[in-house]
Amino acid sequence: MTKATEPFFGELDQHLFNRGTHYRLYDKLGAHPITRDGAAGTHFAVWAPNAERVSVIGDFNDWNDAKNPMATVGETGVWATFLPGVGVNAIYKYVIWSREGGLRAEKADPVGFAAELRPRSASKVCDLDGYAWGDGDW
Repeated sequence: MTKATEPFFGELDQHLFNRGTHYRLYDKLGAHPITRDGAAGTHFAVWAPNAERVSVIGDFNDWNDAKNPMATVGETGVWATFLPGVGVNAIYKYVIWSREGGLRAEKADPVGFAAELRPRSASKVCDLDGYAWGDGDW
């Protein structure tokens, strides 16, 4: 386990994920604004079990896939990192290199809470704390 993944995706999370019984993955995967060691930023996590490597790209790093590589989280297939200074409304994508033939793909966050409007396709960091849900009657 690396500094990028602990304690956000801890041992219990890994155990539940590997068993297929982690019922709050939306709290762990995707982009989550947090403060770590006094630094405000965003924790990113994506499931990419067949990836050779994964990076986060966005305006915050000039869309440069070499600047923010992610680390694997145990034997889960999850890749994660914490980026200080990246906040709410930052746009981002994941760059995933396949183990099979080294294919490179830029992907929106499959667990993202917000995204750009078409024709753009990047995900946006979103803070759901304090969000007023309107589906109580349903």
